Amino acid sequence: MNGATFDLAVDYPLLNMFWTMMLCFVWVLWFMLLFRVIGDIFRDDEMTGWGKAGWTIFVILVPYLGVFVYLIARGRGMGERELKRARQNEQAFRSYVRESAGTTSATEELSRLAELKNSGDITASEYEQAKAKVLAS
Repeated sequence: MNGATFDLAVDYPLLNMFWTMMLCFVWVLWFMLLFRVIGDIFRDDEMTGWGKAGWTIFVILVPYLGVFVYLIARGRGMGERELKRARQNEQAFRSYVRESAGTTSATEELSRLAELKNSGDITASEYEQAKAKVLAS
């Protein structure tokens, strides 16, 4: 080494480091956008198979132009489709929670039916029908 020291900070100036960081950020951002567009292409239920194939080939063969044309042509629908999917997922989750939680047990349901019959809100035949339904499930 002959007593020579290496000063790497001099070889790579601060502005070059910021430029490199910005390029890395833009590169990651580009791939996120590309995957978002490809994901939207495949999740769109209204688009035909040929349409999906065409957009995918266009986005893969000419990536920059393909993504920007897709965003211009179908960008507004991307948000609407994402919102629709989010609402459907939330509705499915809520119905799953409702089904899993259950309303009441069979004994509680039978006691509620007996109270309704005793108070005169339902007739004896209605009580028997409801009781048969509760016991069947």
